[in-house]
Amino acid sequence: MVAPLVDIAALLPPRGSLLGLDLGTKTIGVATCDPDRRLATIVETIQRSKFTLDANRLLALADDRKAVAFVLGLPLNMDGSEGPRVQASRAFARNFARLSGRPIAFWDERLSTVAVERALISADMSRAKRANVIDQHAAAFILQGALDFLNRRGFGR
Repeated sequence: MVAPLVDIAALLPPRGSLLGLDLGTKTIGVATCDPDRRLATIVETIQRSKFTLDANRLLALADDRKAVAFVLGLPLNMDGSEGPRVQASRAFARNFARLSGRPIAFWDERLSTVAVERALISADMSRAKRANVIDQHAAAFILQGALDFLNRRGFGR
């Protein structure tokens, strides 16, 4: 199943970690959360290569963390419209869903990278270090937003 989180939330098991994904053209930022879905933490940044290799790495990470679903950031335009990046994310999700056997929930990721960049700058992180970790931090930001939504709505309690 591939759909917005609001449509998938009630179908998720009450416990189990989720994997958050920030899908870029060159990298995929990955984050996870605890089984009670309270706190998102960074995992790694995958350098994109071939779809199958990327998918296999994501599946290995999901298996290691016993993830029950994925939360994929959806890069909507600021006005809420969908551009080419959204279409690429949707295509990735459709193809990945065939392999994953787990639900894939879309979560609005507008301004996630901007917010993370500001936080890393305020932490006095150098530009070079930021470049290496920004995608995984963006994935954690996306996932935390989804977790907060699930907790506010009472899913998983």
